Amino acid sequence: MDYEKDMYIDHTALDVEWLEQANLAMKYGRHWSKCKEEFTRAEENVKIVRAELIAQANEDPDKWLGEGVKPTVSNVEAFYRTHKTHKEAKERWIKAMRELNDAEVAKNEVSFTRKAALEALVQLHGQQYFAGPKMPRNLIDERKTFRKETDRRVRKIRRS
Repeated sequence: MDYEKDMYIDHTALDVEWLEQANLAMKYGRHWSKCKEEFTRAEENVKIVRAELIAQANEDPDKWLGEGVKPTVSNVEAFYRTHKTHKEAKERWIKAMRELNDAEVAKNEVSFTRKAALEALVQLHGQQYFAGPKMPRNLIDERKTFRKETDRRVRKIRRS
């Protein structure tokens, strides 16, 4: 998602910006939801990996902990925390948490801050702060152009 572009408000097209605000908020809401799902899956994966490694260590301590090492809580914990699979699962969880946090900030900024900015700009417009257009605009065409540009940006993000 291109947060910087999506936060931009064209003060000369407040009508179109308002028409697209709900769609934009939903788009960021869905993105946050997907990030939340990925975070939850990564968190659950860490628990599963840890449980599997603990079971391995308890089933055959000589093989996994070392010859003659007793499967105490601290020895088993040292084994699973340093195991490659656990480290990878933990890294995936950390990355998912960062993406979730970023998505939540973006969702909230689009839903609340951008909306508040639009409201303030509409008030300024109502007070004739901005010069009005000399020719009436075709909102249907403006909205189609806006959506095409937004869709293009989303496709670009999905490819990367």
